[in-house]
Amino acid sequence: MYKHDAVIRPRYEETDQMGVIYHGNYYTWFEVGRSTFFRSLGYTYKRLEAEGIILPVVESGCRHIKPALYDEEVLIRTHVASQKGVRIEFKYEVLRKEDEALLAEGRTLHAFVGRDLKPLRIRALSEEFRAVLERIK
Repeated sequence: MYKHDAVIRPRYEETDQMGVIYHGNYYTWFEVGRSTFFRSLGYTYKRLEAEGIILPVVESGCRHIKPALYDEEVLIRTHVASQKGVRIEFKYEVLRKEDEALLAEGRTLHAFVGRDLKPLRIRALSEEFRAVLERIK
């Protein structure tokens, strides 16, 4: 299974009044994880969209285990949990970089759709992108 780690250094503006990272920011971090995941495979979201492929989030979730703190580097470890039909599910682990302590776990479910927001079958995707999907299983 292919996994990719993105490194983030949380900014002060991402903290709440308790000095920990505000829970809503984890979803932004998941997006960073997905974007760098594809980039590490030689594919970008920009390229997907240029090919007419859009990946809207249709479900998401996050379980917070330990707080992430300002200026404490974290890893967003991303992998594809499943890909069936027009859906692809990503899983994320948010880890403190220093000791890889698990801070949070998340998931997002996406659908392959065209610009018209109608589902795209896998065979409608470019051959090169289908090859990327095979590599990440």
